[in-house]
Amino acid sequence: MRSEVLGQGFVRFYPSFPHPTSHFSLLKNKLQKSFIIEVRMFNIKEELKKLPDKPGVYIMRDKNDNILYVGKAVVLKNRVRQYFRKSNKTARIEKMVSLIDHFEYIVTDNEAEALILECNLIKKNMPKFNVLLKDDKTYPYIKIDVKSDFPNVFITRRFQNDGAKYFGPYANAGAAKEMVGFIKDRFQIRQCKNFKSNQRPCLNYHIKKCLAPCVGYVSKEEYRKQIDQIIMLLEGKTKEIIKQIEDEILELASKQEYEKAAILRDKKVAIERISEKQKVSNINEKAIDVIGIAKNELSICIEIFFVRNSKMIGREHYFFENSNQLTEKETLSEFIKQYYINKIDLPAKIMLPQDIDDIDLIENLLSDKAERKVEFKIPQKGEKLRFIEMANNNAKITLENKTKEKEDIVLKLKETLNLDNLPRKIECFDISNIAGEYMVAGMCVAKDGVINKNMARRFKIKTVFAQDDPKCMEEVVTRRIKHSVDNPKGAFGTLPDVIFADGGITQIRAIERAIEKYNIEIPVFGMVKDDTHSTKKLIDKNRKEIKIDDKIFNFITNLQDEVHRIAISYNRKLRDKDTTKSKLDNIKGIGEKKKQELLKKFGSIEGLKKASIKEISEIKGITEDLARKIKKELL
Repeated sequence: MRSEVLGQGFVRFYPSFPHPTSHFSLLKNKLQKSFIIEVRMFNIKEELKKLPDKPGVYIMRDKNDNILYVGKAVVLKNRVRQYFRKSNKTARIEKMVSLIDHFEYIVTDNEAEALILECNLIKKNMPKFNVLLKDDKTYPYIKIDVKSDFPNVFITRRFQNDGAKYFGPYANAGAAKEMVGFIKDRFQIRQCKNFKSNQRPCLNYHIKKCLAPCVGYVSKEEYRKQIDQIIMLLEGKTKEIIKQIEDEILELASKQEYEKAAILRDKKVAIERISEKQKVSNINEKAIDVIGIAKNELSICIEIFFVRNSKMIGREHYFFENSNQLTEKETLSEFIKQYYINKIDLPAKIMLPQDIDDIDLIENLLSDKAERKVEFKIPQKGEKLRFIEMANNNAKITLENKTKEKEDIVLKLKETLNLDNLPRKIECFDISNIAGEYMVAGMCVAKDGVINKNMARRFKIKTVFAQDDPKCMEEVVTRRIKHSVDNPKGAFGTLPDVIFADGGITQIRAIERAIEKYNIEIPVFGMVKDDTHSTKKLIDKNRKEIKIDDKIFNFITNLQDEVHRIAISYNRKLRDKDTTKSKLDNIKGIGEKKKQELLKKFGSIEGLKKASIKEISEIKGITEDLARKIKKELL
């Protein structure tokens, strides 16, 4: 991107980005246009006066230049000013506004461009206060390369405009695999990935799983009949396939080819069964997505049913955090924008449980993109309303199943610890050393009431050179906080809502000293053990014991055991590494792998000393000369 400083706090940017929706008719010939971004170092009140009376996107930033929020505006001047007026705002917006240090904005030609740009910026930057569609998976499709002389049927996650036929998306990858497996089993098409001519057929031909086009046992026309039936099956035209098969069975029976007729009979029965398995409702629609939503204090769940030709081909669900600060309408609107605007394969209709913001604008954008009509429908009665209710109920059940135990723990912790916010992310620290040697620390993380082992971290103490656990704790927590302050999107992620120390008041105070360095507030509690090293109680920064029930006690115990395991295992690993150091490490030609093989075979350095040159040289990679060298070094 090329830029030009214009003065007075503005920079003109000349973008050259590969816009994912650049093929839209509304964006043609737009990409070479410049736009204005307002940059930092300004007085907010003064800069609000300069906002243009045009559509665009605004970007709210904190004092560290981190993006807090990205939004779209029909009129930037009106929308951005609303945030700074004394009007009723949700707790989430109040919190966000309190953190705003400066903002930027991008002027666009129209509201449609602003909507697309907003979605792209949210997806790229994942701002803290936006509703985020975090699960960015690609769905599997069944692909048939119809341009090939002898097409294959396989699963792909890339939808391309290559002339092939695609069926899906299958939200459940298992359903796609099951269907392809059925096709391979019941239709005699090739199963090899790379088709080439052979002199003899493979095993699949002999077990009647392939017509062996590779050796010319079937014509292109005969093979194409199988492919045409597969396409009809995937399009839901099972009645037509069954009629064709019945006609073929009668013809074969008249020729007394009963064995071939029996094979077709079994295929017919299998197709009827899989057709019934897919059928979901009486909705007579070719391609629709049905969306349901459910909410509790911890999360919002959105459930999507994918229905093609009156058959459900799959379902998927997404969870959104901080739901106590979000409305269902707000979440649904943001989800629709983020999920569909950059989606390649779009349904003809999207059925929603309620109206959303920008519904007409999004509908027009999707229709432009698909080059056909894409409609949003909000059913009020009949079978379609029943289907929405089914999606809502499924979302509710999915949410309840996911959050039942987590909700109990997190809500109880909030109440028990008298916290202002839900303790969704808890971090716990423990120090381990042996008489001041091998000083390390472990960190474990509980996310929404469940210990997440992937988020665990280990630290080697760098600045403390004598046994002083509180100083080690201060160093480790200081380093940990710095990671999030410097890069909140890095490996450590955001700061925790609560910190637990494996220890008493001295450890609590050490952690508080670390926190104070960054002028932030994080509640700290100590997990005190008894003489048998078992969890005894939980205390606050005033040494006051906190009364906890059995469920919280078990949760605290699991946290304490896990962080202790992380710290101890790291300490042991360092000690073991030193223990395995030997004279072998200084012998040229002996790497870690050969060293391990030697110790594995002979048990120890002493055992190796007693071995003969011949015995040593029997190990793979060790020559007789190297064996002599080993014996010499070990003398």
